[in-house]
Amino acid sequence: MEIPAERTKPWGTAHAVLCAKDAVGDPFAVINADDFYGRDAFEKAADFLINRCDEKTYSIIGYELVKTLSDNGTVNRGVCEVDGAGNLVSIAERLNISMQEGRIVCDDNLQPREIAKDANVSMNFYCFHPSLFSYTEKLFRDFIRENVAKPKSEFFIPLVADSFIKDKKGAINVIPTSAQWFGVTYKEDAPEVKASLDALISKGEYPGSLWGK
Repeated sequence: MEIPAERTKPWGTAHAVLCAKDAVGDPFAVINADDFYGRDAFEKAADFLINRCDEKTYSIIGYELVKTLSDNGTVNRGVCEVDGAGNLVSIAERLNISMQEGRIVCDDNLQPREIAKDANVSMNFYCFHPSLFSYTEKLFRDFIRENVAKPKSEFFIPLVADSFIKDKKGAINVIPTSAQWFGVTYKEDAPEVKASLDALISKGEYPGSLWGK
């Protein structure tokens, strides 16, 4: 299939994961390069990958929405619906989320416009089995056929996760973390992130240099 010349953006986070299929043969985690997830999140992900991950059981590390906002602009988040057993029911990528007059709202023309502050959200910290790759390939081919003429369309990881559940391929555990998330969504976020990292170093949670002697 020929890609239109006006398509200048990558195809999105799920396509980025798919690009690693020839290099990954064991259960693996996916994170964003510009986010800080916290020690507790990594410890829980490691435990899941070692002890519980299989081709029918994946997981998401879940964060409270209010703890993932930026003071400097809107953010995009995968908002999770979780059942009584702690498994993901559905996930929807919501765009342009911000705090407005004490309420969290989404300006993306979807409903509901307002989202609860304690809603579980995915920060793209996933734990997958390599079986994900073949399933994602099928979805990506369908996505390309339907969106090849849409230059801004993106193939998000939450789209794959949502389809995995709806197709009854297995379960995705939502593992809550007590870790504090922070990230550089905007350049203005950088000083606050630096201060947060410095505070963790001062408390002894992290060394001053990860690779130094």
